[in-house]
Amino acid sequence: MKLTTITQISTDGVMQGNGPSEVDRKAGFERDGWAMRYFDDEATTFVEQVCRRADAFLFGRRTYEIFAPYWGAMGPGSGPIADSFNSRPKYLASNTLTEAQWADTTILSGDLAAAIRELKATPAGELQVHGSGALVRWLLANDLVDEMILLVCPVVVGQGTRLFPDNGTDIALDLVETRAFPKGIVLQVYRPAGRPQYTSAAPTT
Repeated sequence: MKLTTITQISTDGVMQGNGPSEVDRKAGFERDGWAMRYFDDEATTFVEQVCRRADAFLFGRRTYEIFAPYWGAMGPGSGPIADSFNSRPKYLASNTLTEAQWADTTILSGDLAAAIRELKATPAGELQVHGSGALVRWLLANDLVDEMILLVCPVVVGQGTRLFPDNGTDIALDLVETRAFPKGIVLQVYRPAGRPQYTSAAPTT
């Protein structure tokens, strides 16, 4: 099974608070909701199409706790995204939560890498990770990501948690697809390609 991450980020790499977030505001982050104005019909349709092709979803604890009461409360026919989330198997990576609040959820704990490799060993299909920044960073560090979809919004947020930390895993990426949507979101689809190559020779003068 192919593991794909889908992340909305600002031009300066922030992923925190892309939508309105009471949780973030209570924690002192007041620049939430920065992505919403850039989602035109084309960008929304793209996300809907991505969700439709998923065979299962994998969430980190924080994203799960945001998504479960929102998307999980929607009935059948509420829309492509809600229908996809509610009709597919969901996996929650957490060593702290022991009870799932969203139907058809399996909690993965203990040896998470082994559990995800077992899911990926399924011959066909796509396992999608939406949001879940800490989980995405961990998946990249453990070489478990097959494809990354970045939706880069034309805004500099200036603060907040970034997808890629200041000191993290270095990864070479192959660009698979790129295009711009009408309101300025740029789609970038990458596949990890091992370690980067660094130039060590000093420039000649």
